[in-house]
Amino acid sequence: MKFGSSILLVIASLAVSLGAAAAAVLESRDWIGDIINQIGLGLVTDLNAYITTQTLVDNKISIDVNLKSPLIIELTIDRIVSSAGLNGTIYSTFDHTFEKPVVLPPQKKVNTGRIPDVLLTQGALASLDIIQYGIMDLYSTDVYVRALTIDGNLGVPITIKGLKQLAVPANYTLELS
Repeated sequence: MKFGSSILLVIASLAVSLGAAAAAVLESRDWIGDIINQIGLGLVTDLNAYITTQTLVDNKISIDVNLKSPLIIELTIDRIVSSAGLNGTIYSTFDHTFEKPVVLPPQKKVNTGRIPDVLLTQGALASLDIIQYGIMDLYSTDVYVRALTIDGNLGVPITIKGLKQLAVPANYTLELS
């Protein structure tokens, strides 16, 4: 009995150690984004940009993003770091950690809610030129997710780096009050 209990304890300890190591290895892999880019699994269906009179002063806008999961598992998004633009020029960048993580159910569409402080790297006036095109290219997006979550809880942390998505429909709203 004592020998069997010891073996069971060793196996359980090994399983816990391997599970933690697997999560660490998954988080450090940069090629996950490359695979997603090659397959063409864009998560962003469209984005909405909100321009205010303050934008002319501080060169910042707020956005919200509509996401759709092609996967059969739940993802929970904790943080997004992105640079976007058009015709090879970066017009906006942001690094946002969600106060309440965004839960993306399997094969469903959700909105991120407002993401503030998106910096217009070319300045507000120069950035107005791209509104007429109604699209944005996501040149590099890093997404910090937890996969296999249950209602946004638990999950395996994975950092997906370097996601790219071209010609994402973009809607622009002027909030001048």
